Amino acid sequence: MTKLCLGTVQFGMRYGIHNQDGQPSEEACFDMLDTALENGIDTIDTARAYGTAEVVVGNYLEYRKCHRKVSVISKLRPNVIEPEEKDVYSVVRRELEDSLKRLHISTLKGYLFHTPEYVYRKNIVEAVFRLKDEKLIQNVGVSIYNMEEGYEAIRQGMDYVQLPYSILDQRGNISGFMQEAKKAGMTVFTRSAFLQGLFMMGLDEIPSHLEHSKPYLQYFEKLVAQCGVSKAELLIEFVKASEEIDYLVFGVDSKAQLLEDMAAFQSGRRIEGGLLEEIREYYKQVDDSIILPSLWANGRKAE
Repeated sequence: MTKLCLGTVQFGMRYGIHNQDGQPSEEACFDMLDTALENGIDTIDTARAYGTAEVVVGNYLEYRKCHRKVSVISKLRPNVIEPEEKDVYSVVRRELEDSLKRLHISTLKGYLFHTPEYVYRKNIVEAVFRLKDEKLIQNVGVSIYNMEEGYEAIRQGMDYVQLPYSILDQRGNISGFMQEAKKAGMTVFTRSAFLQGLFMMGLDEIPSHLEHSKPYLQYFEKLVAQCGVSKAELLIEFVKASEEIDYLVFGVDSKAQLLEDMAAFQSGRRIEGGLLEEIREYYKQVDDSIILPSLWANGRKAE
């Protein structure tokens, strides 16, 4: 059964195409973390690349003394290893130790490559597995954008994989990757169910560089009305319909948004089988310029 994992990119930087309030205060982040834990969300996803997110999460864990109640996943800083670097292990260990220090913990539940191409570099892969042997990491993995890196992670025997998956971006399912990952014993995390808030925007709010997304969003709004559910419910239930997904990673800007998303997750409203297939068919080939924020003219790649 899919569980929720709280993403923290918004805790460390202004993030998301629909973010109107900016980066929340540390006090507001603590309130959101309290609420998440009180409602059974005990897995947190963060990264060195998320501005001050690791610091905020670490301050929270230290202040609340709840280290043992929370599983933390972080990521190796993007592009931190130069191609000519000889002592890769020392670089990776230094980066990991810096993250552990910011987080006030002694081991990470998971440590992922934020640069997915690192799965092809044997010395970097060996470095993280060595750190796993040394008990500084419990699980190693990669955050991917394309399924090719995911298949390489399977070949490398990695434990975790995180990939984008939503109504608009079904590549993980259509390609068969998520099924293969589960067969290999990997824990599958998906992100971007709301695609940085694009689904939540009114059609008149869509920026000009994403004008070509409007037909897909119009159809989505028709589906919401047809099903009699909220946008969040439909987006979350679509992800939950894929049994291969272990964790749905979601980020929030406010406590109100957190409460709304948790309620949507817990509503239990299933998408009827015929409608699910209709949705999958309609959205099965959406252009990369819509589903990959790194290709948006004004997008920010921080996932």
